Amino acid sequence: MKTRTNLFLGVMMLVAIFTSCSKEDDTTPVGPVIPTDAVAWTGTSIGDGSDAFEIKGKYTIKKGVYSLKGWVYIVSGSELYIEPGTIIKGDKATKATIIVEPGGKLFAEGTQALPIIMTSAQAPGSRKPGDWGGLVICGKAKNNAGIMTIEGGLRTQHGGSDDTDNSGVIRYVRIEFAGYPFATDQEINGLTMGSVGNGTKVDHVQVSYSNDDSYEWFGGSVSCKYLIAFRGWDDDFDTDNGFSGKMQFLLGVRDPKIADQSVSNGFESDNNASGTATEPYTSAAFSNVTLIGPKGKDAQFANTASYVDGGGMNPNNGSRLGLFHSAIQIRRNSHLNIFNSVAVGYPVGLIVENDKGSATQTAATNGVLAVQNVVFGGMTILGSDKNKTWLDQFSSNATTLDATKVSFSNTYFLRDNGGNSNLPSIADLKLSEINYGPMAGSPLVGKSNLFTPALLNNATFDKVDFIGAFRSDSDTDNWTKGWTNFDPQNTVY
Repeated sequence: MKTRTNLFLGVMMLVAIFTSCSKEDDTTPVGPVIPTDAVAWTGTSIGDGSDAFEIKGKYTIKKGVYSLKGWVYIVSGSELYIEPGTIIKGDKATKATIIVEPGGKLFAEGTQALPIIMTSAQAPGSRKPGDWGGLVICGKAKNNAGIMTIEGGLRTQHGGSDDTDNSGVIRYVRIEFAGYPFATDQEINGLTMGSVGNGTKVDHVQVSYSNDDSYEWFGGSVSCKYLIAFRGWDDDFDTDNGFSGKMQFLLGVRDPKIADQSVSNGFESDNNASGTATEPYTSAAFSNVTLIGPKGKDAQFANTASYVDGGGMNPNNGSRLGLFHSAIQIRRNSHLNIFNSVAVGYPVGLIVENDKGSATQTAATNGVLAVQNVVFGGMTILGSDKNKTWLDQFSSNATTLDATKVSFSNTYFLRDNGGNSNLPSIADLKLSEINYGPMAGSPLVGKSNLFTPALLNNATFDKVDFIGAFRSDSDTDNWTKGWTNFDPQNTVY
């Protein structure tokens, strides 16, 4: 194995202190506290281009521009600190990827004014999804499959019994054009988290133009806030293998020309790939999510193969193009919970599916999973009970359809005690075209009793009076301000 080991004794680093520049920064840390025994990284390259470069010891990457080459593993017992304002460019030829292994820690702590940027090394105007690998974090928390190997062709295993495990801090970070496909259907996601414990801090992260899911959790208990999935290829937020985290304030925005062969969703949730009733169940709780589907800003959208062609972002790297499906897909015995959220402009609103012999619909009926205080707008159909089916018809087995009945997903969503609503037009929601926040008179604001469910009685959740990711369309309520980038294709880094 190639290694970089802490051999320099007596090297002292000052604690990094960065000036707060916003009210939000006044209440959050402003850069990593760097231990005095951390060694300054030398050179402007991270990794040597191989698939086995290991970081051993404690290192600090000082603010600057760096080239990431090959697979870089932060091994158990090691720590890597990245200063605010650092730019890391992933090398395409070597499928550059950062992997935090169980017991390793990454402290990538940017600030609102100085986010950390992990992006493509390609020139402005020529960047594509999958230009490099991405960021993978693996820990020792519980999942429902034991010790697992992370997807994407990497060596790293994850899993254990420590739900308080700490893999570091990811804060004010942008991840752009990640997801290199190592093989068919074997892409790394923008941000992959395998059995990551709730001692890890993840907030203010934007994943843009990922070649697979923007975010995927395989088990684990980590909680996250202020996440953005921007124009990803497959699903925005994918949960599997017993993930149990608490999540609040998430935004997903689709590109109408980018969808995956597996069909693309806002949420996709499985208990596991086989759909078995294995504990711990996938039971994460999401609150205050805004999903802008492929029809959200394109009145001409049609869910056809000729339209969903990748447009100028098609990398032609073997990733297979497909169609859009649903805002929310819950299947394979998942017990996912979604509260206080809004989704617009998808071909299907909700899928609760009994595929692979699972009892997902029974879990919904019994209140074991929840879709509550959720508002849809401008969906083509409200519900479907079968994957890759765009018909609002009933199915109890995700195979045969009964055209005489509307879908279980439809009737479940509109049940009396759910507080959900399905509005015919996106315009009915009065969302800002600028930041997707609700304007005056929106049905999403001035709400009460949004946090009465027991799952939301948790210190992780801010008890707010609005549905969706934003309080209003006011600039002061726009938590994306200052650290995000919605045109990374043309940015000069």
